[in-house]
Amino acid sequence: MRFTASALLACGAALLGGCGHTPGYPPNPILRPTAVTDFATLYSQNCAACHGANGQNGPSIDLANPEYQALVDDATLRKWISGGMPGTEMPAFAESQGGMLTDAQVNALIAGMRRQWSRPDAFGGTAPPAYAQTAVGDPHRGEASYEAHCAICHAATHEQGHEQVTSPMYLALVGDQALRTIMIAGRPDIGQPDWRHDGPGGKAGVPLSTQDVDDIGTYLASLRTMGQQVTTGTSSAQAKSAAPAGR
Repeated sequence: MRFTASALLACGAALLGGCGHTPGYPPNPILRPTAVTDFATLYSQNCAACHGANGQNGPSIDLANPEYQALVDDATLRKWISGGMPGTEMPAFAESQGGMLTDAQVNALIAGMRRQWSRPDAFGGTAPPAYAQTAVGDPHRGEASYEAHCAICHAATHEQGHEQVTSPMYLALVGDQALRTIMIAGRPDIGQPDWRHDGPGGKAGVPLSTQDVDDIGTYLASLRTMGQQVTTGTSSAQAKSAAPAGR
């Protein structure tokens, strides 16, 4: 009797232990897409194509730039990820805006970026120009500031040779806020310095003021041809009525 009971218990244990390996019952069930909150997975599936595999060297803003992470707050990141950036290739990702990510997944992306790429001393104690433009810029002053601070690397309008950010073809692809962000935080992945380093080779120069950034952004927006305006900031609308003569 003891032998029979022991044998039954052993068989039962063997059967229970084998249930998890029965065909059709994988040991690690696949999560529903809305249940994925791993940053690496979410980033690679939704962000890497435009912002680079590791937040760098993509066609859009390098999210791994510590200065960018210090410049933009969580609310702004959530706004752009959730609702997209109208007039640009940045789509809305939140389910509430027609995308496929839950609020928890959007928050997981923000937390992951902060955890991996933020640095408390990114600006070294120096206050940068404001992230968003709130004042009216002057495109005439902006043209002069551009030639003084930017043309050493980015050829002046209509010249050939350097990275022509004044080209209407380039400006049709990039929004006002993206231009402003790059002027302030730079893009170290492609050698673009921040607002403090406008000297030859990206060496420290005369830092751009908030007014300088406002004016240069408004000037660049004025160079877009009609029908190609990208209105993600305030400068495009201002530039339509205040464009430099002949631009």
